[in-house]
Amino acid sequence: MYHLWYILVRVSIGDVRLQVVFYRSYSGAEPVRRWLKSLPVSHKKAIGEDIKTVQFGWPMGMPLVEKLSPYLWEVRTKVPDGIARVMFTVDGQLMVLLHGFIKKTQKIPQKEIATARIRLRRYQEAES
Repeated sequence: MYHLWYILVRVSIGDVRLQVVFYRSYSGAEPVRRWLKSLPVSHKKAIGEDIKTVQFGWPMGMPLVEKLSPYLWEVRTKVPDGIARVMFTVDGQLMVLLHGFIKKTQKIPQKEIATARIRLRRYQEAES
């Protein structure tokens, strides 16, 4: 059985406005893919559906997508134990998934934003 997160990156480009790719660290690790694999199937399905909505409907805004800063957005997915957040950047027709976590408090923890910003900076440096 294919997991939804895997199917997302395999969708044909025909009607898709953005192709989803995972941020890859210098060591080759894909932290968002690893995080998604650790989640229950119900969480993966909900997050995957929301990412797919962004793929086909970009550009989008609240309540599904929130801009956090220049070049940094998040997809917000309600799950039973909080709100899953997948932070991403858009590079041409690529939606680069930078960081994922489940938010349980009102405000986004600064360490989560810092992680996404570090990965965004590293991605931009690698692309230039």
